[in-house]
Formats: sequence, structure tokens, C-alpha cells
Amino acid sequence: MVQSATDRTRFLADLVAIVGRRYVLTGETATRRYRRGIRFGSGPAVAVVRPGSLLEMWQTLHACVAANRIVIVQAANTGLTGGSTPNGEDYDREIVIVSTRRVAGVMLLKNGRQVLCLPGATLFQLERELQKVGREPHSVIGSSCIGASVCGGIANNSGGALLQRGPAFTQMALFAQVGEDGEVTLVNHLGIRLGDDPETILRRLEAGAFTPEDIVDDAGRACSDSNYLGHVRAIDADTPARFNADPQRLFEASGAAGKVMLLAARLDTFAKDEESTDFYIGTNDPEELTALRRHMLGTFAELPAQAEYIHRDAFDIAERYGKDTFLAVRHLGTARLPLLFAFKDWLDGFCAKVRFLPSNASDRLLQAVTGLFPRHLPARLYEFRDRFEHHLVLRMNGGGIGEARRYLASAFPSATGDFFECTCDEGRKAFLHRFAMAGAATRYRAVHREEVADLVALDIALPRNERRWVEELPPTIADKLVHRLYYGHFFCHVFHQDYLVKRGADPIEIEHAMWAILDERGAEYPAEHNVGHLYPAKPALVRHYRSLDPTNSLNPRIGQTSKCRHWGEDGEGPPAAS
Repeated sequence: MVQSATDRTRFLADLVAIVGRRYVLTGETATRRYRRGIRFGSGPAVAVVRPGSLLEMWQTLHACVAANRIVIVQAANTGLTGGSTPNGEDYDREIVIVSTRRVAGVMLLKNGRQVLCLPGATLFQLERELQKVGREPHSVIGSSCIGASVCGGIANNSGGALLQRGPAFTQMALFAQVGEDGEVTLVNHLGIRLGDDPETILRRLEAGAFTPEDIVDDAGRACSDSNYLGHVRAIDADTPARFNADPQRLFEASGAAGKVMLLAARLDTFAKDEESTDFYIGTNDPEELTALRRHMLGTFAELPAQAEYIHRDAFDIAERYGKDTFLAVRHLGTARLPLLFAFKDWLDGFCAKVRFLPSNASDRLLQAVTGLFPRHLPARLYEFRDRFEHHLVLRMNGGGIGEARRYLASAFPSATGDFFECTCDEGRKAFLHRFAMAGAATRYRAVHREEVADLVALDIALPRNERRWVEELPPTIADKLVHRLYYGHFFCHVFHQDYLVKRGADPIEIEHAMWAILDERGAEYPAEHNVGHLYPAKPALVRHYRSLDPTNSLNPRIGQTSKCRHWGEDGEGPPAAS
């Protein structure tokens, strides 16, 4: 739909009146970082609006809906499947991106046993607040996205590396949605008494103007997935432990993927374990890891806090192309990383305007600089890299430490494997190396454009009873790849599989061939990064989206669904029940 210049000018003036001129961005350069995903997805936007309060977010949504504009709500823009940016230029309405970064409050409830997060709050921010009371959030730095937002994780049913806490999930949230009649309504399912009209609710919430007596426990609603531990222990079940489209974990804002405007989420927190020990295992026989996984899930009184798998090829690529991430986290700390990445984005935007400069100048510069640094991993990690193809890093807490120590000592060394108990420094660096893998393939693509056509990045969930978890690709696919990287959350049977496709091969064709293989294996995908613009949403997920957003006003095209108002020609009438 083409809007007139006069209509657009009037509309932009309305947005300026709500948030101020400084916070309505319209230029190509100013909006670039918001319109492009870090791996996938890009498209136009008539404006990027950066509200400074919940009330401004509410008013912005009202203005956009009244003016027949699409709204894409974006938090940190760290999604790996492009789900919080436009995708292409064939939308039937202009797009407004609403950035939540300025609305980033965190409030502790019940002496820190629960927390209330506003839409721009990051995992780093939440971690810092909970450290003061000896608690931890659902996810910590093991998450694959630096600077990821808490509410973004809820909206995408994100997975996370912490085995005992399951996927991000809550049934207690505050959100705005557009009904079938085109009216915007506010839904308060936080279990906090805040008043009756939207303006009062939003002002009181953001100001923290409520008492402990206003906080209500609803026996029918949960603030985390408390059933996951029993679920993941079912090692003979022929279905995966967790995946984004699991109907059991689609509830209002949880799994909504931007089909509502999530304004606050109430979440459980977790006691911080004071004692932990890391173990590093290597083997050339994947069946040894299979036996270990099944034994520990089936018999251990305490499961690992984390159990991270690393293939040797992923180890190598991350050691070289994830080195800057490793060093930045190690020496600068997580608090400074958002500024570093903002500078990186600014530099890329500047270079994009200068014809003779490469668009990926920041990646090339960082790669060159970090190449000057010496080897950064402990000697025993390099020794195991040389000896073994498959690696597993376990973090055990409390009583599980002795249990793991005894079991591993009885199983190793073997003819094909071995283990060692990490020092504190070795353990921290092993997990940080695993964390750096998420961006390593993207960096490789950026600096080797002459040999790489593109990156195909899959995150998959295998059935809990699957024993043949090592992928075997036919030559018709394998011969078209430069590298393939395997790493993931081993006990959950969730794997990240990054394929760097050779120049001249068709990445889309390869990805679709991969999907056919995964379907044959009984895998679910995506497992934890949501469908974004890469995957077609499965029926349960489409029903969830349409029940939340019957007019298709928020984040159209998510999961390769319709970009059109009312879901296109076949989308008229009431949405399917979720």
C-alpha cells in the first residue's frame, strides 16, 4: 500500500509528538542497525521509534494501528533467524520498528525469588541485579547472543544452556494486542494489582508503585517450566525434549514472536550454586558420549548444570574466528560489550556509504587484530583437541560433583576416550570458548566471501531416545560445503549445525535438502532460536500467531506466513483457535 507524502509526514509528526524528535529515526543510515538482522533478514522501515516508557510504547502502537502501519517490536536485535526485522520489500503496508532498548527496568519480587522485567531488560542486566541477592536468571552468558533481552527470550521460547531450567517460559505477562476489530487492548496477566485503565497500569508498573500485598499468586499460572527436569530425563521417549513449536509451551506472550507487544514479564529466579566443578571429556567414539548421557539422565540424583558438546571442527573455527568474542568477554566483561557492538555496527554503516571500502570492514579489522594475539586456550584443551574428535564439557554443582567424579573415573580412560577435572581457569575458558562458537561461522563467512556463498545455520532437537546423533551427510551435500560445525546442548539433544556453503552452490537448495534429512530422523527444528524468516512455522505455531494477532498487524511474515493485512485473501474472518 502506497502512502502519500502528506499522510506520511502527518504520521511521523504524530510519532514525534509521542516520543520526541530525537527518538524517531527515518534516515537510511540512522535506521540501518535496526532494519538488518545480525545473520539474516533486512528490509525497509518508514521509521524506527525508540520509546522511553511503557506508556510511550502503548501510545506508539495505538498511533501505528490507527494509521494502518505494521509494527515490528524489537529488543536487542540479536536473533539468529531474523525474526525482529523486516524481510524484503513486498509488504502491503509501511513498517515501523519499535525499539524497546530504552525501557529496560528490572524489579525484584518476593526477595528476589521472582523478577519483573520490562521489555528492554537484557540478560546481563538481570544477572547483575540478581547477583546482589545470590540468585540467577533462567539463562546466563551461555546464551548464544550477546546482549540478548529477557523478553525476547520469552517471546521466542528460547532454549538456553542451563539444563535444569528448561526453555524460557512464563504464563504471567503484560502485553498489548490488536483484536479482530482493529482495537488495541491491554492484557494484564502479571498477577499484580495495578488498577483498571491502561495508563494507570503502565505508569504504576514502571514506577514500581505496588506493594507485596498487590502481588497475587495464581495457582493456574507458572513463571517457569518447572516440569522440564522430568521431561528431559525421559531418555526412551521418541520425541524431542524441547523445541520452539511445542504446543505445551505456547501460551499468550510465550512463543508469540512479536505478534503481541510484550510490555513486562514475571519470571522465576534460581538459587545460585556456591560450589561447582567442570569436567572436560574427549572421545573418538560418539557411542561413549551416548552411554554417558543416558546413564547420567537415567540414574544421577543431580543432573549437570550444563552439558555442552563440541566437535573438533567447531573447536578449530571458534579458536580462530571467535577469538575476538572470547577476548572481549574475558578482558572487557559483559557490561561493555553492547557499546563495542554498537561501534562495530556504526563502522559497518560508515563503510557501506564509502564505495571503495568493504561492507564488512569491522569483521576484517577485528580478525586481523586478534590474529596478533597468542593462543588463548589452556594447554589441556589443545591437547584434547589433538587427541579427540568429540568433546563434552560438564558443569556439576553440589552433590553432583562427587557423583560425576566417581562415574567418570570408572568409565575413563578407555580405548577411545579420556577426561580431566578442570581448574577454575580451564573451566571458565572452556565454556567461554563454547559460547564464542555461535558467531564464529558468521565471522568466517564475512572474511572469506571469495569462497563462501552463504551460511546455513540450523538448530535442531533430536528425539530423546536417539542414539545415532552424529550426522552423516550424503556426498551430494557434503561436497558443496567448505566447513560444517556441530555444537550444542548435549543432554537436551539440541544441536547447533552451521554449514558454510561453497561459492557456486545454492544455500537454499542445500537447506531444504537438510530439512528432508531432519524430517526422516524425527527431528524438530528450529529448537530454540525460533522460526524467524528462515523456517516455515508449523500448524500449531501458526494457530498461536493468528489467535494473538487476527489482523496481522504485528510482525507479519514471521515463520514465512502472510505479509498482508488479515493474513491475505484466505485470512479473512475469525482466527483459528489456539
